[in-house]
Amino acid sequence: MFEIDRVQLNNLFDTELAWESLPFLLQGVPVTILLAVIGMLVGLLLGFFIALARGSAKLVLRWPSRLYISFMRSTPIIVFLFLIYYGLPIIGIKLTAFLAASIAFGLNSAAYIAEIYRAALSSVDKGQWEAAKALNIGYWQALRIIILPQAIRIAIPPLANVFLSIMLSTSLAAIITVPELFQKAQIVAGRTFDAMTMYIMVALIYWPIGIGIAFLQERLEKRFNKYVKQEI
Repeated sequence: MFEIDRVQLNNLFDTELAWESLPFLLQGVPVTILLAVIGMLVGLLLGFFIALARGSAKLVLRWPSRLYISFMRSTPIIVFLFLIYYGLPIIGIKLTAFLAASIAFGLNSAAYIAEIYRAALSSVDKGQWEAAKALNIGYWQALRIIILPQAIRIAIPPLANVFLSIMLSTSLAAIITVPELFQKAQIVAGRTFDAMTMYIMVALIYWPIGIGIAFLQERLEKRFNKYVKQEI
């Protein structure tokens, strides 16, 4: 028979330490959210043009965009954090840890967002393009007023998932000393030698953030679906 030691709850999670450390941990939440938002905005903008290049008939646009998407999706984000923060100073470009992380998350997310855009744009009936051409509507105008409103509704769920993924990945920015949530938890864990309590606290703080993103996604979906129903 095996003797199983009883693990006291206090050894797993120190409620007193958690409560005392909560204000300090919450200081990292705005940095985490801001980092995710900037990374998402960069990804949305860059990903849109990459998606258009990806679907272009011109090889000079299509192949570089395909290579970019393939490379970014096949390389860990932590590699870009190190390349941008520690690598660029070698050639004389010095960035703050926050700016380096923002660029890394933006460049990485752009590859995933580009594929989402491409799939959403491809799902719109080609007859919409033909009708716009028959009405003598230019490419960019047709894209803006006819195609994009339909494609965005399709893209919302996967885009929300990308944003949530960026939000969770911001914890990697602690490696380059960005003062986000996980980095704050590591500071406390290093001072108190109670990493378990801090990691549980990080998980509990991330949880409502994820719920908030899911709620926002649901509201956006309902809004766009309502718009479509009103048109029908």
